[in-house]
Amino acid sequence: MAGTSQYFEPEPSVSSRPRTIELVLPDARLTLRTDRGVFAADAIDVGTKLLLTEPGGLPPGEHDLLDLGCGYGPIALTMARRVPESTVWAVDVNARARQLCGANAALNGLSNVKIAAPDDVPDEARFAAIWSNPPIRIGKKALHPLLLQWLERLVDGGRARFVVQKHLGSDSLAAWLAERGWPAVRLRSRAGYRILEVRRG
Repeated sequence: MAGTSQYFEPEPSVSSRPRTIELVLPDARLTLRTDRGVFAADAIDVGTKLLLTEPGGLPPGEHDLLDLGCGYGPIALTMARRVPESTVWAVDVNARARQLCGANAALNGLSNVKIAAPDDVPDEARFAAIWSNPPIRIGKKALHPLLLQWLERLVDGGRARFVVQKHLGSDSLAAWLAERGWPAVRLRSRAGYRILEVRRG
């Protein structure tokens, strides 16, 4: 799609062309402002939608939760709406994505979302759940240490869910995670995507 190739850049080089889309789920409807230079700017990504329709995965109560690679916020805002007592950290390297995610949280009346660049998340922050449509296209050399860095910040019993396209290496990623002590369970496989879940402890 136009404008998505730069989604992992800190400052997208493509010109702005904002638009508004709707995310419709069985339990929520969100209005989301998007723009060129962020992931899935034209429509909600199929993998993201699959992740958000998979049952469970979020502990109730006052926990810190993480959306790694939040983009304009469909995952983070859904987490925040489903667990209003939680604090959802919406983390992305892309400054345009962070601005959009913050604006979308306000637009949808969600005050429990914290927007941050990766380096701005406090070292002591620990997460009861991590959900992510991870930036596979940055390549394994960058992706693998990124995932391990954040998985280490799960609390005991905490779970991470990743949605990854099969043809972009979901099965090899699951095998790699298992080799690093993070065995992955395949929760769902549909439309060429896998939802992988790993648990700490």
